[in-house]
Amino acid sequence: MSRGFVREDDQEEPIFIPQRAPLPADLDNLVTPRGSRLLREEREQLELKRSEVQVTDEVARRRELAEINGKLALLDERIASARVVEPGNKPNKEVRFGATVTFMILDGRQKGVERTFTLVGVDEASVAEGRIAYFAPIAQALLGKKKGQKATFRLGPEVQCLEVRTIV
Repeated sequence: MSRGFVREDDQEEPIFIPQRAPLPADLDNLVTPRGSRLLREEREQLELKRSEVQVTDEVARRRELAEINGKLALLDERIASARVVEPGNKPNKEVRFGATVTFMILDGRQKGVERTFTLVGVDEASVAEGRIAYFAPIAQALLGKKKGQKATFRLGPEVQCLEVRTIV
């Protein structure tokens, strides 16, 4: 296509919209009630940000609105696919989605170290805050285990053995 009649200053850089954390295609988008609330709050914040865009330069304004709208579209897809899993009233006899589990590492470099994680949905996961996605390899190894049971999972070239200590 000829570019002879295109003004150079009309050319805008493509907008980069960061993708949300990936969710494996074959898994449901499980979320805790907290995770559902956080998704709705994120949507409200983006809507507010969109209503408050005050950029005077029209190109910059269009770019900012396009970025916000792109983030909203991705967020709306995630919210629409969310399946909220309420915590049960039954005793926590086994590791399940939404449970907080403490385990001890039984071998390797971290032998004897206890760790505690809550199994949550992809958008709520933060290892630094003690929350891991329910489909992470360590979570998959722990799902269904009871207090005192052992689980193994692969961490790089190593196979780690864990023992479930508590389930809340």
